[in-house]
Amino acid sequence: MRQGLAEAEAGIDDDPVACDPGRLAGQRALQEKVGQVPITVKREVEGFILNRLQAALLHEAWRLVKEDYVGVEDLDKCIKDGLGLRWAFMGPFETIDLNAPGGIPDYAERYGPKLHGMMKDAEYAPWDPALISKIETERRKIMPQSQHGTREAWRDRRLMALIAHKRTMATEDK
Repeated sequence: MRQGLAEAEAGIDDDPVACDPGRLAGQRALQEKVGQVPITVKREVEGFILNRLQAALLHEAWRLVKEDYVGVEDLDKCIKDGLGLRWAFMGPFETIDLNAPGGIPDYAERYGPKLHGMMKDAEYAPWDPALISKIETERRKIMPQSQHGTREAWRDRRLMALIAHKRTMATEDK
């Protein structure tokens, strides 16, 4: 499935070809031409930026289920009916910027200590087999494995419709 986002690497510091600004500009132009939204990865990092953000969210999701604060289905609802709705149209920084009248500094002052406090004891251990089994069991109650391919196709259609909708809205907002 083609995503809307594409990561364009600025290059590895010791590789003059990869660091060529013209190469990066050409890569970004090509990605835009095929309908992708490029971001510039300024320096090498393990994994991709999108994958690292997903990993942070997943680590906390797995921990919350493991420690029995919430079930799999309700946690999924938190994203698809909560954060996901906001994040489909704006990123986390724009979200927090708009969530406090004084913008980012106001948000950081109002909510920063509370957010840091709630996460101070969070430790993210590797996912053990028992936890993986628990989450898999809950997911299979929600959707049998036999429906996986059908649900993947549903997801792909929804993502493509959302991307098309966002492009239409961006054009109308200009």
